[in-house]
Amino acid sequence: MKLKHTLIASVLALVLAAGLNAQTAKATSAAAPAAATTGTAAQFNEAQVFEMIGWYVVSNSPINEFDPDAALKGAFLKGARAALDGKPAPFDETKIGPDMQRILSARQEAFQAKQKAEADKAAAAFFAELKKNPKIQALPSGVMFEILREGKGPFPTATDTVTIHYIGTLTSGAKFDSSHDRGEPAVFPLNGVIPGMTAALQKINKGGKIRIFIPADQAYGERSAPQIPAFSTLIFEVELLDFTATPMPPVGPDAPAAPDLD
Repeated sequence: MKLKHTLIASVLALVLAAGLNAQTAKATSAAAPAAATTGTAAQFNEAQVFEMIGWYVVSNSPINEFDPDAALKGAFLKGARAALDGKPAPFDETKIGPDMQRILSARQEAFQAKQKAEADKAAAAFFAELKKNPKIQALPSGVMFEILREGKGPFPTATDTVTIHYIGTLTSGAKFDSSHDRGEPAVFPLNGVIPGMTAALQKINKGGKIRIFIPADQAYGERSAPQIPAFSTLIFEVELLDFTATPMPPVGPDAPAAPDLD
């Protein structure tokens, strides 16, 4: 398994997300402190800011995916300290590269296997409890759902485009997404989302409301997102506002040229 991302990419993403560009750095330099620039009292000093940067860099990097013990954490901090002090790399980068790839890949795979085993155990208990509820139905894929409100008319098919309002949560109850929070419904081809959503939304008609319980293998699997850990079971409460046939691309002489994939 290839590493999902590198420390360098993580740090760059962190810097971009935090907006730590040169202009900001200039505005918050010792010569022009933030309090003087913004007209508000400073709440944190420079040491606290740098401590927070250190926390961000590590918490947003893949280090924890390698499941380091105390000794390896110490080695990591030793290397970080050397870089901060302007010292050269402790080892020849061209020679250590293959071993870095081998060791980190193996550790990441072991960590993911541990994550999956723990998530599978929790999911099995969660879905076993759902099965006790006579209102909840199951699909062959393992996706389960509860009709909260019946709609009217025909049901959407996988090739239709749906308009929905939804709230997405984890089994812990933590919300990770909501169209309500954005102030507008979501519109998408039904076959363009995670399989569990595609299958379950075909079980309600226009105006209907459904609660969907999606196991990880019908959601994002080993992939993670900022608020969705890998191997997560997802819960969606969805209201189907409308659906229409997805427009078909033109064919014949007016159709756009096929992309060159060679």
